[in-house]
Amino acid sequence: MGETYEPVPDDALPERQLAALEAVLMVVDEPVAAATLAESLGLPTGQVEDLLHELAADYRGEAGGRARGFELRELAGGWRIYSSPDMADVVGRFIVAGQTARLTQQALETLAVVAYRQPVTRGGISAIRGVNVESVMRTLHARGLIEEVGLDEASGAVLYGTTTEFLERLGLESLDGLPPLAPYLPDLEQLGDYEGDHR
Repeated sequence: MGETYEPVPDDALPERQLAALEAVLMVVDEPVAAATLAESLGLPTGQVEDLLHELAADYRGEAGGRARGFELRELAGGWRIYSSPDMADVVGRFIVAGQTARLTQQALETLAVVAYRQPVTRGGISAIRGVNVESVMRTLHARGLIEEVGLDEASGAVLYGTTTEFLERLGLESLDGLPPLAPYLPDLEQLGDYEGDHR
């Protein structure tokens, strides 16, 4: 902080700027620098830093409201919303309970693509399935069925593969035990290697 700047009005409603900042923070999956947030919102970095600190204090209940079950933290040079450490036991129980829930059809289809095409990027999976797989990939990763196995040399995107947990759940000793691909997913081989943006 301490930077001198001329605040950019937003119809004289700072609440709208706070709401816009919250909306962006809700979709990031890694800490984002204040300067990056400022650029996307069209605001000075100093103003965004002030807004971030205001949101963080609000979430802690310092503005007169209740403390939330989440908090805004600055880590690794960036800002991100995290669940509150006070709620770790509740979140832990929820995640464990989710491990026993059945996978959706979308998750099963995505898992099949990873299993048969690994190592594969999220972009490659999205191209094959024709849909955004971001949330499904998070679910599969959280359940320990897929993991990061490297980076694509061409794009730098993360490559994913299945885990030993995946093999154990299917009762397989190795991926060689998977059924032949063609009878079940004929369209997959016809697509060939995806050469687009793999991020």
